[in-house]
Amino acid sequence: MKQVKVGIIGFGTVGAGVADILLKNGNVLSTRTGVELRLARIADLDITTDRGVTIPAGILTTNAHELIDEVDVVVELIGGKTVAKALILEALGKGKTVVTANKALLAEYGAELFAAAEKNGADLYYEASVAGGIPIIKALREGLVANRIRRIYGILNGTCNYILTRMEAEGADFAPILADAQKLGYAEQNPSLDVDGFDTAHKTAILASLAFGEWFGLGPVHVEGIRDVSQLDLAYAAELGYKIKLLAVIKEEHGELQLRVGPTLIPKTALLGNIDGVFNGVMIEGDYVGPTLFYGRGAGRNATASAVVADLADVALNLQFGSHHRVPAFRTGKQYEKLCPMENIVSRYYLRLAVRDEPGMLAGITEALGRRRISISSVVQRETANSEGAVPLLILTHATREILIGQAIADIEKLPGVIGSAKRFRIEDI
Repeated sequence: MKQVKVGIIGFGTVGAGVADILLKNGNVLSTRTGVELRLARIADLDITTDRGVTIPAGILTTNAHELIDEVDVVVELIGGKTVAKALILEALGKGKTVVTANKALLAEYGAELFAAAEKNGADLYYEASVAGGIPIIKALREGLVANRIRRIYGILNGTCNYILTRMEAEGADFAPILADAQKLGYAEQNPSLDVDGFDTAHKTAILASLAFGEWFGLGPVHVEGIRDVSQLDLAYAAELGYKIKLLAVIKEEHGELQLRVGPTLIPKTALLGNIDGVFNGVMIEGDYVGPTLFYGRGAGRNATASAVVADLADVALNLQFGSHHRVPAFRTGKQYEKLCPMENIVSRYYLRLAVRDEPGMLAGITEALGRRRISISSVVQRETANSEGAVPLLILTHATREILIGQAIADIEKLPGVIGSAKRFRIEDI
């Protein structure tokens, strides 16, 4: 039986999980693949702290460069975009296939890394970079290869999904739920990467590139986070039949590609709308297969490690049979020169205004919308005023362009009797 020597760079939470699987389920992997995946080396700056995994003698090292020379496949799990990039390029330069979970690095430098892999006859695998234990990369790259992808909707950040779920269930505001999530370890002490949408944007760039055949990077991805979502908005959305989720939207309309991340209303009746807590979900629609839904844990030691080892099994089979680039991650050359600017996207919108309960208020607001030819699908006005004497006014619009809703909101906010700024979220009728 062919033996493939595996080296792990980064012995943190996920690295320990990968080592644990290889040591405990190695015989299962050998039986299923016909190849022995042997844990040969683990490199980390700290090799003395107990990770809860018993590692055989002689495997731990602090020298990542020696590890690269000694193994057949390199697993990069240190994260970041400097040292990790250098080590991956070093491994690829020596013809070593690399498995990584580094979504931020791929989103920013994917084109360079894949070019290095191609030049040196190596592969770069990254199943664990998006949606943890959900095999979404393999599904897009191989399972749905016969389809033109029409659209992808993704709930891709468990921290944000956990916060929004609890806010809705408990009627609580963002700040205390975030603080609780930090205490429980679901959110980092600096939560910006998650709650401001950037983690989801990294994953959006990766999925878009797989679906549409070009490495887009982060530049075209419009990003909004969840800090402005209040428990009032979640409650009102629920009354109207919607849930608010931090949603990745990747879709082609009229020959233009939209790449965006933001808090979005989706119907309660949609399967994606019922994915709560720390779980992730991805809906992919192909022209032949139709809509498909993938659901599972999007982070955590075991889920992410499972995805890494799944890549290792593919790599082992490639090495066993001398195959390379069975289905390319993306095609070179521009396929989508027409990336839709945000101001031109067409969407329905949820608006929440605080207005004084005075004659003519609604008429002025509808006139401002009408000047931009924005049609209203429903209006709800509350009777209870807040401390400033204002009542909430909820408006759902029919589809309109982003630039027009922005112009209409600017006019509405200038009206006498409108207090403060309007809340605006997009609606996706999945």
